This record gives sequence, C-alpha cells and structure tokens, in this order.
Amino acid sequence: MSWFYIFIFIISCIILYFSGEWVVGGLMRIARFLGWREFVVAFFVMAFAASLPNLFIGITSALIQIPEFSFGDVAGNNIVALTIAVALAVLISKKELPAESKTVQTTSVFTMIAAILPLILILDGSLSRVDGVLLIILFLFYCSWLFSKRERFTRIYEEHKDSIIKEFKVFLKDLGKVILGIILLVGAAQGIVSSAQFFAQNFNVSIILIGILITGLGSALPEVYFAIASARKEKTWMILGDLMGSVIVPATLVLGIVALISPIKILDPSPLLIARFFLIISALFFFFFVRTGQKITKKEALFLLSLYIIFVLVEILTKYKASEI
Repeated sequence: MSWFYIFIFIISCIILYFSGEWVVGGLMRIARFLGWREFVVAFFVMAFAASLPNLFIGITSALIQIPEFSFGDVAGNNIVALTIAVALAVLISKKELPAESKTVQTTSVFTMIAAILPLILILDGSLSRVDGVLLIILFLFYCSWLFSKRERFTRIYEEHKDSIIKEFKVFLKDLGKVILGIILLVGAAQGIVSSAQFFAQNFNVSIILIGILITGLGSALPEVYFAIASARKEKTWMILGDLMGSVIVPATLVLGIVALISPIKILDPSPLLIARFFLIISALFFFFFVRTGQKITKKEALFLLSLYIIFVLVEILTKYKASEI
C-alpha cells in the first residue's frame, strides 16, 4: 500500500510540474495575443498562474480538514522562490539582476511583509478566518497599488506579430493548454494531498514538514522554470516581478482563502520552527539585497542558494535526531 502512495505522490508531482509549466507558458502567450503590457504579465499574470498549484493544494487540503498542509506548502514555496529561484536566475544570467525600478523597490516591501505576516499571525497556534480576511485585504491593497498608476504599464511587447489568423490559432491552442493544465493541476493536487496524508499517518512525519520540504519545492517549480527561462533569454526585468508576486499571492490570497474554508490550527509548532526561521532570514536578506545595491549580484545569489541548502540539511538532521530519541 505504501508503494502505491509513493507512486501516486511522484506521479502527481510530475503532473504538477508539467501542468504548471503549460499554464504558465500558455497564459504568457495569451497575454501577448491580447496585448497586455509586459508589466502586467510579469507582476500579476505570471505570478498568479505560478501560484495555481499552491491554490489547488490549499483548497483540497482545506476541504479534507488538513489545512496545515497548505501552510507548509506555502512556506516551502516561498523559501524556494526567495532563494533557489532567484539564485539560479542570477547565476545563469550573463549579468546581475537589476532592481532599480521604483515599482520593484516598493514591491520588495510588500514581499517581505507578505512572507512574514502569516508567520506572525499563526504565533497563537491558529490562522483564523479573521486572519484570512486580513491576508486577502493585504493582497487587494497590493493589487490596487499595483494598478494605480498608468506609467507602470508603459512598456509593451516589441516582438514581431504574425498574421491575425495564425495568431488566433495559436491563441486557441494555448487556451486549450491552459484549460487542460488547470484540470491536471486539480487532479495532481488531490493526489499529492492524499498521499501526503498517508505518509504523515504511517511514517510519523509531520504533514507540515512534508509540505515545507517536498510539496513546497514541487509547487515552486513553475517559478524556478520561468526564472531560468527568462534569465537565458536575458529578460531579467521580468524575473524579480514574477518571483515577488509568487511570494505575495500564495502568502496572502491562497492562505487567506484556505483559512476562510478551514481555519489553520497548528497545535505542535515544532515542525514549523526551522522553516519559520529560514523563511524570515530569506525574506530579510532578499529585501536587503534588492534595496541596498538595487540589484542582486552573483555573490548574493550564491549566499541565497547556500541558505536553502543549509535549511534542508538542518531540517533533515533535526528529523533524523528526533527519530533516534
């Protein structure tokens, strides 16, 4: 039976990755066809699309009364986005990651607040419906600020356009990919949550820890993929916008929705202690790097990468020592 759930978990993670990639790529091309501005695509469309795995995992886990799994998933996702995704983008790119834009600078403040606020709200052992409403209000406030000034949307795509008929055919194809990708995301989320629940019950592993270390990494793969692809194409201006949005959306909108469906109660905070510490450290250093030099250098990228490696090693060693006692 355990091998069956391991197989389901692996297959679901693979489906989650490819379906997430389909949705992200499809929405990107649809946005171009509809003439949406680059800024909207980078800061909103891409970030929201890449957060769909977190959303489906969150809703599924909330409906079967294990919403704490979603909390672990979002925490793990945010650590990956702020460390691995940023680091790989900088290391692969030929140049440093620019952050001189006023919009990027201000969004970095929202990113730090969004990453840390859920950790503060759950200090009392519960992320209540009131907390969920507060997180959603923060998301809406960010969106209202984001769309408040016209000059944020002045940059448009300059790529050559094909014939209308050819573009429309591609549009329909991408729309089909997005719909299929979303259907697969729903199925993959169900498989991941069910198998994670089995592991937690039968292998004495906290479901929060599974979310942080495994599912959080899996659901963050679309962000990592987009960051690497953008770095290879030297579209570095899109990377920080997408990654910061990919932290803000899950930490506010997703957790807010999950808390409204089923309040998140963490009776034993020990599985979350290490992740909480490293998430706060990652958010603070990311904020510091973006705000001070208005760019992220290769050395800073290596530091962020090493931070994630240390986090994983500490989690594994702590779990190993706990199992020996």
